[in-house]
Amino acid sequence: MPDLIAITGEIAGFLWGLPMVLLLAGTGIYLTVGLRGIQIRKTAYALKLLFRAGGEKGEHDKGDISPLQALTTALSATVGTGNIAGVATAIASGGPGALFWMWMMGVIGMATKFSEIFLSLKFREVGPDGKMCGGPMYYIEKGLGAKWLAVTFAVCCVAASLGPGNMVQSNSIAAAAKNLFGLQPHVTGAIAATLVGFVILGGIARIGKVTEKLVPVMAMIYVIGGVAILLTHIDRVPGAIYLIVHSAFNPMAATGGFAGAMVSESIRYGVARGVFSNEAGLGSAPIAHAAAITHLPGRQALIGMIGVFIDTIVICTITGLVIVTTGVWDSGLTAVDLTTHAFGIGLPGPGWGGIIVSVGLILFAFTTFIGWSYYGLQCVEYLLGLKAALAYRWVFVALIFISADMKVDLIWNMVDILVAVMAVPNVIALLGLSMLVFSAARSDKDLL
Repeated sequence: MPDLIAITGEIAGFLWGLPMVLLLAGTGIYLTVGLRGIQIRKTAYALKLLFRAGGEKGEHDKGDISPLQALTTALSATVGTGNIAGVATAIASGGPGALFWMWMMGVIGMATKFSEIFLSLKFREVGPDGKMCGGPMYYIEKGLGAKWLAVTFAVCCVAASLGPGNMVQSNSIAAAAKNLFGLQPHVTGAIAATLVGFVILGGIARIGKVTEKLVPVMAMIYVIGGVAILLTHIDRVPGAIYLIVHSAFNPMAATGGFAGAMVSESIRYGVARGVFSNEAGLGSAPIAHAAAITHLPGRQALIGMIGVFIDTIVICTITGLVIVTTGVWDSGLTAVDLTTHAFGIGLPGPGWGGIIVSVGLILFAFTTFIGWSYYGLQCVEYLLGLKAALAYRWVFVALIFISADMKVDLIWNMVDILVAVMAVPNVIALLGLSMLVFSAARSDKDLL
């Protein structure tokens, strides 16, 4: 279907042009200034809160899962194929400079994520089943009084849960399993669908317990492997950083298998993949944090802000630096193949690099299924009520199996389109409710 790929590529290119870049980056900068650089001032304090985020429920606390479980549930959806395949795609298409723009989106995205989560907890409510409900659809409706915009976001979120949150993961996990175990895509799809179905049918309590244990382990496996490569290539790291920064502001000529890129392409791919990876401005993570056991929105927002740091500043950076330091960024490969090739060169031995990438991708994709299924479910319940919940779960599970063997280019174009459309209503709400966030931040001693 080359025509469909070309058409969706054109649409994605239009949506992620200068207006979207300015909207997301401008919103992040505006929120950073309004919050007086909270991501710089309060990162150490946020990490301190994180390490005691699994405490007991207090007298005034409301919620369904611990603050730590809320973060790991959000990270389960955030830390995914974007960290492995997305970074590689950005570099292969926009050059090494795309990683620089991912960093920039990560830094300002921390302020955006703080604001999203704060509003989510501020306007959350108890649902018909007694569980906490929150997210952009609630603060758009209750805060802005724009029901139609809230519905727009919810519809887009459901679509995104079935696209970026499902199809991309299924396709990537099938490719990894084929490389690692020789499994055919339909077999991998069936296994993944069964396991994901078991977890999501247990609701947010089971999701929180699974992600709390799995997310830290999977992140550490991947990070340790990447750091080992960088340590063995430490002499190349300064040159790699120079190339990344230099190419962020200068066009890159064609070299090897790299077709060349203008600065605008570097920015476009860096911003698009950065948002897809850390989800700041997208409005997804606040849905998970709304279930946190707390009565202090500001504290949970600080904890949630750390998710962007872990995702982009740590994991995406490791992927990008490994690709550049091993010198394979212009090999002509892209997505998972590029990252696997880089790790394979970086870690000598019987396929250790490929094993780390494949295992990491499988675990990342599996947890992303779980997190995004919860986001989509919450939006379906907002739109249609509890009666639609079971039908959504079955559709989600079935799509895992169906999309395991789809074309990668088409899926990534659909990712860009869905992420762009979903972000707009949320960004409008963030701007419209920004003074509420600023006021609260200036009156809360934890945030001063």
